[in-house]
Amino acid sequence: MINSEHTYGYSAEPPVEVPPTRVISLVPYATESLFELGVGDRLIGISERCTRPEGQVAGIARVGDVTAPDFEVIAEMRPDLIIADPFFNTHTVISRLRELGFPVWELSPATVLDAVDVLWQMMRLFEDTGMIHRVRAIQMALDWTMDSARASEPVRVFAPLWRDPWVTFSRDTFAHDLLRVCGGENVFADRVRAEGESLPADPLMAGLDRRYPVVSVGEIEAAQPDVILLPGEPYPFGEKDVRALAGLDVPAAQNGRIYLIEGELLTWPGTRLARALQVIPPLLR
Repeated sequence: MINSEHTYGYSAEPPVEVPPTRVISLVPYATESLFELGVGDRLIGISERCTRPEGQVAGIARVGDVTAPDFEVIAEMRPDLIIADPFFNTHTVISRLRELGFPVWELSPATVLDAVDVLWQMMRLFEDTGMIHRVRAIQMALDWTMDSARASEPVRVFAPLWRDPWVTFSRDTFAHDLLRVCGGENVFADRVRAEGESLPADPLMAGLDRRYPVVSVGEIEAAQPDVILLPGEPYPFGEKDVRALAGLDVPAAQNGRIYLIEGELLTWPGTRLARALQVIPPLLR
């Protein structure tokens, strides 16, 4: 059942009424979700960053990077739907696609409930009832996880998206809500990026708004996180980053609770949510 009691963070209605058969996805999590929901055969083009599911995307035409797609190639492919998300594609790219007359379904789920709603919307849009069992299973896993989280005190969590400088996320983001659902308390929920705080010189960072603040090591220590989660994307956090944070005067370092996780678990909505609900809660309990 579609939840209607919260504000949607995405276009509630797709811009087409007829089930699309020529789809271009510029969103890695949407590409993965369409395959895992059984309609990957509708995709005629994907971005360079759409690498999942491995082995199933190899034969699909590439239309450029998420932040700089090839508009001429897209036009030649004559899609009847383009799927985009400003977290990956930037508003400039999305606006240009619309100016060229393409129907763009702009996904931007701000909460976990939004993400599940998107999956139900996909099922209705593509008119494929085979998705029902998969989406219903994710909904049930979410309900169980939320009930479990309510039964205990939230754990203070720091989860950066980038290093040098450290970039994280505040409330009103999907990653923040995912931590909440899993039993975590985002230590920078109320921190927004201040004027003059520069983002890293990376295309994926350039389009992020003030919900993605730059924080100092001093602020991280002052926040006293119990757990630190280091996702593998968009920044490739590794063991050297674990060692660097292990020297901080925070409970997470003192208790050995700094974890490397698959980056997509934290930042990808869609069917990837099923994996996130399995992996993240045990790290916080």
